[in-house]
Amino acid sequence: MDLGIKDRKAIVCASSKGLGKACAKSLMMEGVSVVINARGEESLKETFEELSLINENKISMVVADLDTEEGRNKLIESCPDADILINNNSGPPPINFLETDKEDWLKALDTNMLSAIFMIKDLLPGMIDRQFGRIINITSAMVKSPHPLMSLSTSARTGLTAFSKGISKDVAKHNVTINNLLPERFDTDRQVFMTEMLMKNQNISREEARSQIASTIAANRFGQPEEFGATCAFLCSEHAGFISGQNLQLDGGSYDGLI
Repeated sequence: MDLGIKDRKAIVCASSKGLGKACAKSLMMEGVSVVINARGEESLKETFEELSLINENKISMVVADLDTEEGRNKLIESCPDADILINNNSGPPPINFLETDKEDWLKALDTNMLSAIFMIKDLLPGMIDRQFGRIINITSAMVKSPHPLMSLSTSARTGLTAFSKGISKDVAKHNVTINNLLPERFDTDRQVFMTEMLMKNQNISREEARSQIASTIAANRFGQPEEFGATCAFLCSEHAGFISGQNLQLDGGSYDGLI
């Protein structure tokens, strides 16, 4: 299927690895010009070189911290007329709520809610003017299935979800969509981190830890980043203009709820 987004322009935040990188790759495969981003130059440069093999004329990179106004401005200046925005950022580690303080909460809000809101705020007017825009927020399955140790991440991402739902209703008439992708248990560096925590806590091998985690997934396997990237690309396509304000679970069928 031709997704109809060839020669569109995209900013993919936090895309040096993992799900962000998968989204950038899938968009480039559809002929989109992509700006990739990360805080660290080394890993971003490696991804830049890898994705350049798809089309060296369709990719650029910006080293920037999106938690800061300076970083966001730097990224937006690289592509002020972006048609597609993929909001993504790392989340805080698991922690007992009783061990958190105000600074923990403010950092979580900056990283997982406010940075995305300000990216949307700056790019949305241009999308409305051009009568085309696709905004994807990569949040977490924990938004619909909160876990007590993930309260920092869940609360901030839920705030972004509520904000996006309200805005999506106002801009749908301009062919601008805003949707959220809610991943869980994808085989990325985040999962490596969770696996190593389990190994340490239970004194078990890596294989045992991965098997234990996989057994909690209905599909009985980890998700592959390529699957996530393909889903993201479709939601950015010309065919997805009637899908907006939605929260799509990508969790191997594990979510127990109906809605």
